[in-house]
Amino acid sequence: MATTATILHADLDAFYASVEQLLDPSLRGRPIAVGGGVVLAASYEAKAFGVRSGMPGRQARELCPQLIFVSGHFKHYQRLGDAAIRVIGDFTPLVERISIDEAFADVAGCTHLFGAPAEIAAAIRQRVRTELGLPISVGVARTKHLAKIASQVAKPDGLVVVDPDTELEFLHELTVELMWGVGPVTKARLAEIGVLTIGQLAKTPGWSLERLLGPATGEKLAALAWNRDPRQLKPHRRARSAGAQSAIGRKPADEQIIRPALLHLADRIAARLRAKSRPGRTVTVRVRFADLNSVTRSVTLGAPISATVILAELAEELVRAVLADHPDEKVISLLAISVSHLEENWDLELELPLGLEDEARRPGSRLGMARWTADCAVDKIRDRFGWDAIGYGAATLGVSRSVPDEFRKLAEKDL
Repeated sequence: MATTATILHADLDAFYASVEQLLDPSLRGRPIAVGGGVVLAASYEAKAFGVRSGMPGRQARELCPQLIFVSGHFKHYQRLGDAAIRVIGDFTPLVERISIDEAFADVAGCTHLFGAPAEIAAAIRQRVRTELGLPISVGVARTKHLAKIASQVAKPDGLVVVDPDTELEFLHELTVELMWGVGPVTKARLAEIGVLTIGQLAKTPGWSLERLLGPATGEKLAALAWNRDPRQLKPHRRARSAGAQSAIGRKPADEQIIRPALLHLADRIAARLRAKSRPGRTVTVRVRFADLNSVTRSVTLGAPISATVILAELAEELVRAVLADHPDEKVISLLAISVSHLEENWDLELELPLGLEDEARRPGSRLGMARWTADCAVDKIRDRFGWDAIGYGAATLGVSRSVPDEFRKLAEKDL
């Protein structure tokens, strides 16, 4: 592990909203939200009123009556996000991009060219502001986890450098929700035992955390609370999963809502798996209820899949299992699917028609092959005439268009 602070985490501030204010200067200093039925992103002026991404548009307007909604300029998001990452790449080749608007960088090998890490971070911020007109916050620390936390503390439009000699003093004063992996549910569970700060978490016995959060999560958070994070940057990593999610507002947990939403998500994910020839073995779903608590379920298959309908059917079964385990939850606000354990180079193995119960979902069966062949035909039509030229009827007719497909594509993980 590094002994000096050479890891940078750069994060464009309120990125989508900042781009809209850049494109239309009349929006600067005013509370704006990208979206309509659902808030996709909010400016800092809107966040001051409590407006957050994923919030229903009606609720956002109640919190901030003067809120201005804009539809979004997705090509500009991609263009400017790429340009910001290129600025970082001008200083070091060791850049790990983790989303459209944020990346890690290791500058240990280029300080002789560009100065100390803090100077490099300041230069990156200056160039992004001057060349692109966008604010960007940067954290500098000895580990990835602490650098990401530092960039959050630096917001908006700031720079925080954490000295290795005082990193625990800096870290332990902060609230637990700044930690990677601490969402609303974990935060609430920690609060039940009086843990509100990272310092309090660090002093909590490991057995107590493991009993409260489970062995894996408890052990991980205990290590991060002491800034033990051995992860190295992976500049050219291939994704280990593909996922997509749909914030659907507050909708009843019934088939008319769930089935088309899952089919739409499965269509997006499976198309990307097929395009990269990387089927996956593990399917995971996440269901978020009205109180923002989330539950996940997963299944690992004997053979990897990339067929849309197979993925949708498996996801629906997992969602049904979640709802069966939570019979009092009648309203859902988000559905998500991810596929992991992706194959690098996998050849489809044909199977004999043995009349197995799950034959339609076995990739090498006659029915499984038919589904995959139909998907490939859909892919070819879309490649030639565009995504909207053809689709699955239930998904095309049933899914809410309050979240534009262009935004879904930007938010999805890239293979």
